Amino acid sequence: MARVLMFGALAEAAGWRERVIDAGSLDALRAMLADEDAGLGERLSGPGTCAILNAEMVRGDRPLSASDEVAFIPPVSGG
Repeated sequence: MARVLMFGALAEAAGWRERVIDAGSLDALRAMLADEDAGLGERLSGPGTCAILNAEMVRGDRPLSASDEVAFIPPVSGG
C-alpha cells in the first residue's frame, strides 16, 4: 500500500491530505481515485498536475510498491 499525499487545491477537492492506498501502478491509483470522485480524477489527469513518486517528479505510469510515497501537486501559477 502506497502512502498518497494531496496538496493545495487537490487536497481540498479530495477532502483528505493523506491516505494509504493499495494500487499496483500510478495509472491504477489515478483510476481508483477517479472512480471515487470523477472531478478529482479529472484534476489529477490535468496537464498541470504534478505527480511526485518518492521525491522525484514523474510523468506517465510507474509501478508502485508498498513502501512508495506518491504526492499530487496542483498546477502552480503566479508571476
